[in-house]
Amino acid sequence: MAKLPKKHQFLDLSDYGRSSGHWIASKLQYTDLTPIHVTTMFIITGFIAIGFLLNGYLITSAFFIILKSVLDAADGELSRLKKKPSYVGRYYDSIADLILNFCFLLTFWYITDISIIYMLIAFLGIQLQGTLYNYYYVILRNSVQGDSTSRVVENSKPTAFKGESQSRVNLFYKIYNILYISFDKSMYYMDENARFCKPFPKWFMTLVSIYGLGFQLLIMALMLVFKLQSLVIPFFIGYSVLIIVFICIRKLIFKP
Repeated sequence: MAKLPKKHQFLDLSDYGRSSGHWIASKLQYTDLTPIHVTTMFIITGFIAIGFLLNGYLITSAFFIILKSVLDAADGELSRLKKKPSYVGRYYDSIADLILNFCFLLTFWYITDISIIYMLIAFLGIQLQGTLYNYYYVILRNSVQGDSTSRVVENSKPTAFKGESQSRVNLFYKIYNILYISFDKSMYYMDENARFCKPFPKWFMTLVSIYGLGFQLLIMALMLVFKLQSLVIPFFIGYSVLIIVFICIRKLIFKP
């Protein structure tokens, strides 16, 4: 099920796992498994990928990185198929992504000779890249009555959806806020007027989607297949330059 009305759907280069994720979700729709179970599955899959990477099985690790991306799409699909939106699930997903991103890069640092400082810079870069993509995507979804689980500005505890505990929503919101507040605020201050723009055109969103987590993981997987693991951290540091490019395009072309 799409997050956007058909009129505003674009080619999302980071969302290649959506079809497979939807297939998995359709098989789980009438089971007792919940989206949170699927999120837990992608966490386990991510750590399996790390285990293979540590032991030098690069192609197998790449496979599990892509599988993690597919399962990452499946949890949201299952939530929509079951018609049970969840703030707990939304925050749990984001928390898991950040932790896995850090662990992936930490592993690349461990198996190469690169400085831990560069690894931390790459981590900050990856998170800012993903924040920019999510920021523009959430703005678009909210402006065209698309999926509303994510909010443009996560500055207060949301009211729990029917069927979920407000106390659990509050807890996961606090954890999310601690982990993401610096990235969210940085992006907001760099381009706070973006939320007042008309819906972004499809070509712009497709361009920005190269910063989506799925595309980032695809790059990691491809670099493993070609035995370029030592270049992963330097690549994502340099890749961050496009943050300024995308923000400039938005400010120069799509004005409120």
